[in-house]
Amino acid sequence: MSLHLPRPVKAALLGFWDLFTSASPLLFAGAGLIWLAYWWLNPMPPKQLTLLTGPEQSAYAEMGDQYAKLLRQHGITVRLVPTEGSADNLRRLQAGEADAGFVQGGSATAPTDDDTEELLTLGNLFVEPVWLFYRAQSAADISETGRLQSLNQLSTLRINAGTAGSGVPPLMDTLLDMHRMDPKKIKISHLEQTPATVQMLQGKLDAVVFASAPQAPMVQMLLQTPGIRLMDFPQNEAYARRLPFITPVTLPRGVVDLARNIPAQDVHLIATTTSMLVRESLHPGLRQLLSQATVQTHGQSGWFQRTREFPNASNSEFPLAPEAERTLKNGIPSLQRYIPFTLANLVERMWLALGIIIAVLLPLGKIAPPLYAYRVRSRVFRWYGELRDIESRLEAHPEDKEKLLEELNAIEAKVEKVILPLSYADELYALRNNIGLVRQRLTTA
Repeated sequence: MSLHLPRPVKAALLGFWDLFTSASPLLFAGAGLIWLAYWWLNPMPPKQLTLLTGPEQSAYAEMGDQYAKLLRQHGITVRLVPTEGSADNLRRLQAGEADAGFVQGGSATAPTDDDTEELLTLGNLFVEPVWLFYRAQSAADISETGRLQSLNQLSTLRINAGTAGSGVPPLMDTLLDMHRMDPKKIKISHLEQTPATVQMLQGKLDAVVFASAPQAPMVQMLLQTPGIRLMDFPQNEAYARRLPFITPVTLPRGVVDLARNIPAQDVHLIATTTSMLVRESLHPGLRQLLSQATVQTHGQSGWFQRTREFPNASNSEFPLAPEAERTLKNGIPSLQRYIPFTLANLVERMWLALGIIIAVLLPLGKIAPPLYAYRVRSRVFRWYGELRDIESRLEAHPEDKEKLLEELNAIEAKVEKVILPLSYADELYALRNNIGLVRQRLTTA
């Protein structure tokens, strides 16, 4: 059963079909180019990344949890991998075992060209002071004041200098070498933070060395433990001049506990700078999201930095990722403040490609109007061939004019059903006039 539609509806549907078929080459070409650009740019980031943190209960582990929460808001799942520390993180990143990780300055003091090509930095995140805690009772046998102020005073002490996979052992080797001390002649162990701290509190160790952010639970505990003191580095400026990855910092008097005045005086410390390293193969969208997370996580003031002092890109040992450079310079893109990250990332990565596609399609767009005109006029022009055939047959066989007249009437009936846009109505009426002329010739023959 056929569907009978009003003539205006038929005209509208037919006009839409003409427009679509006329523009179809342009539409298909545009769709193909967009698909090609999407395949080439790969704008949608993966939904999961692997982040190397550090030992349990360390500052790295705590910050890993903060990053996971921030990225979860954008639909990204972060798999946190505990490690032995900075050196272990660097090794795993270079081996391709993870996407990103916290790495301490100086962990790659002499990176090879291959290293720097494979890894990018998202900037310096915070400083990690070298915390050298020692037992006051052990120091009393060495110093008249009962306080240690030089690494040379450690020669007879039992020291734990970080775990084997952290950045502390190579850093301590460098510092001891600067003091012309042979690490092999010093009683140095490399236990994890918790066992080492327990042994120091039990008197089995004289000192422990950490390189950690001040919010690390172990640092907070030792700063307030009676009988445990923090070593002052009065030569911290000299260390910074000799080692580019070292920063001199000061722990202000009373910053740990103002009521108890801990510490009782300013403490000079040396610190390394921790950065976020990512593999160059990590999707740019995830690098951008991680860069924004660094600003949100580390942009606040703290014991050793002012507001918005971190993250920064000064003295980077690895190339700065383009996404981090844009984030540090311009902050979070305004588009992400109004639409979800996934959609904003898609627009940001595709807009340039879309501009190029439009520039390519504009010349092709000139094909559509002539093609549309041809499709519309073809409904009229095809009947002129029928009229010419009738006239030719009339000249050859005048006796067949009755049969030809019937064919002409059939053509006229079909022409009456032809639907054209109003802008082409004159051609339809011209066809009807020509049909009338052919009929007149048939009746007078």
